[in-house]
Amino acid sequence: MNQFSEYIAERLILNTTDVDNTISLIENGCTVAFIARYRKELTGGLDEVQINSILKALEKAKALFARKEVVLNSIENQGLLTEELKEKIEEINDITDLEDFYLRYKPKRRTRATIARERGLEPLAKLFMNEKNFSFANFTDNEISGARDIVAEWINENIITRKRMRKYFMRNAVIKTSKGKGYKKNSKYEELLDIKQHAYPAPSHRILALFRAEAEGELKLSILPEDNYKAIEYLAKGFVKFDYPSSLQKLYACEDAYKRLLAPSLENEFRAFLKEKADEKSIYIFSKNLRQLLLEAPLGEKCTLAIDPGIRTGCKVACLNSNGRLLAHDVIFPQTNITESTRILKYFVKTYDIEAIAIGNGTFSEETEAFVKGIDFEKELIISIVNESGASVYSASEVAREELGNYDITVRGAVSIGRRLQDPLAELVKIEPKSIGVGQYQHDVNQTLLQESLNRTVENCVNLVGVELNTASVQLLSYVSGIGPTLAKNIVEYRNEHGAFSSKRDLLKVKRFGEKAFEQSAGFLRVRQSVNPLDNTAIHPERYTVVEQMAKDVGCSVQDLINNSDYRDSLNLYKYVEGNCGLHTLIDILNELAKPSRDIRTKFEVVSFNNGINSITEIKEGQILEGKIVNLTVFGAFVDLGMHITGLIHKSKITEDFKGDASDVLSLNQRVTVKVISVDYEKKRVELSMKLFNE
Repeated sequence: MNQFSEYIAERLILNTTDVDNTISLIENGCTVAFIARYRKELTGGLDEVQINSILKALEKAKALFARKEVVLNSIENQGLLTEELKEKIEEINDITDLEDFYLRYKPKRRTRATIARERGLEPLAKLFMNEKNFSFANFTDNEISGARDIVAEWINENIITRKRMRKYFMRNAVIKTSKGKGYKKNSKYEELLDIKQHAYPAPSHRILALFRAEAEGELKLSILPEDNYKAIEYLAKGFVKFDYPSSLQKLYACEDAYKRLLAPSLENEFRAFLKEKADEKSIYIFSKNLRQLLLEAPLGEKCTLAIDPGIRTGCKVACLNSNGRLLAHDVIFPQTNITESTRILKYFVKTYDIEAIAIGNGTFSEETEAFVKGIDFEKELIISIVNESGASVYSASEVAREELGNYDITVRGAVSIGRRLQDPLAELVKIEPKSIGVGQYQHDVNQTLLQESLNRTVENCVNLVGVELNTASVQLLSYVSGIGPTLAKNIVEYRNEHGAFSSKRDLLKVKRFGEKAFEQSAGFLRVRQSVNPLDNTAIHPERYTVVEQMAKDVGCSVQDLINNSDYRDSLNLYKYVEGNCGLHTLIDILNELAKPSRDIRTKFEVVSFNNGINSITEIKEGQILEGKIVNLTVFGAFVDLGMHITGLIHKSKITEDFKGDASDVLSLNQRVTVKVISVDYEKKRVELSMKLFNE
């Protein structure tokens, strides 16, 4: 059993064997997606969230044990390590407790207490610490002060004291702000100036904004209990027991310990805690939004005409076939030349058998949509507004140059808009997740943790949906379990040289694609044209023999087993339970046979609205408008009202008495009806409410 299994299982309240098997799989190179989907018997059916929790706990456990080794070596090198001390350190299960314990043994620079010890004042300090009733009239003020310095250090290094005061900070610390040296007139942080609020419950977006304002020098922050004397009194209760002259000296030492040592140390620690908490919340919201965007319903394989709206330089038009390949492109000027623009679009629709039109949601999008809808194409077309956030990033990227190198950057942008309608997931994986624009304070959070979380979200979505091996891009393939960028590139190069893959097993012919990579990836790949129908399902090749045996037992082919529910209903799954192929796996197999290569994403629906608004000056308080949610944060939802006008629904304006996060009840691209509460024309801010019948 892994040395960390029991430790992690106890903290996550999970079965030790399941945790141990999960750790073993992780350390043997298995991905989270693979373990969650294809090793349920070994993990007790743990899902991806639980497996990721184990992975994080494993990293923390390793860090804790590594730090213990450093602490033990340090104390041993000082000649202070005893068996009793070693046992105490080994029993510590929290990194903060370990650092508190180590504080008294940590090699120090010369401090006031160090100097006092050198002067031989430790015996006097012990008398103060133990509150001995004695006369210290023969000691000088400097000696008394030095002894107090030693006592203050002892108080600061006391483990129980630090725990007590840490909790005190949690309950009582207050954030106060004042002007910093770099404060500017009409500062964007004006609303955060001279605030005073309890720190612990402060929302994540406010914490991040405050820390940003401080980093930019516009605000000064203090995060401390408001009343120093109450804090010192609380500290002294744990130390001062009597009313002797030495007790008074100990009380003075408590005051010094708090102001000079404990308060600065705990404020820094508490700041780090608040930042970490705010980061986690912000990253969670960002990842949740990204997931919704990636799993947005795809239009599917339909020939698409994409329009990137523009005024001065015109609207860029791109025609794509059903697989997203660029067929033709042009520029139209519907605002100045309606006749020619109409002719070009009608020609494209007829020539390339266009089935859908995608219009970017940038400037001039509503006018473009109205223009397109006014054309008689002599056939029914799907016309949809597409969120183009990050399209410009894609257009200028290396990926776009590789895919569309001979075309102008504006053409690439139009192509990306069209492909987003066809398959949002396949197109959005080509863009850095942070550039998609669905988070809050993304530049203020821990960038490493943000990147890890967003990459994990993309991987989860890609593997949840599955990937067609013969059409997927390098970027899409690189997120498939067990593949990565290098193998993805090798796969596409092999495909370009040898033609389409005829089966999943052909992957083993790809350069550097070994059995381990095949094991981890095969279940998440699809080969639609394979002679083996199971290659177009999420059933792992390692279980094909089980399915073939099922078909044999009921006297039909594998394809018949997929097509006919009567054959599947007649199966006795317990007959096929063997080794690591248990009921978890067999039920998954049966479900997949019932709906082979199903897309877990919702069915595509056109979300469109037209408020007839051309500028923010036309928006008035009390208006009822329609919009589409384009971003979600902890504090509310941003709604696209058209014409590049975005309004905010604060979470207090969603429903009566709503207390949660906006993302708990709303989703990206959701169509909403809102009421305008207020408009700030100068700052271009629109406040909205969904409580239409409660105000």
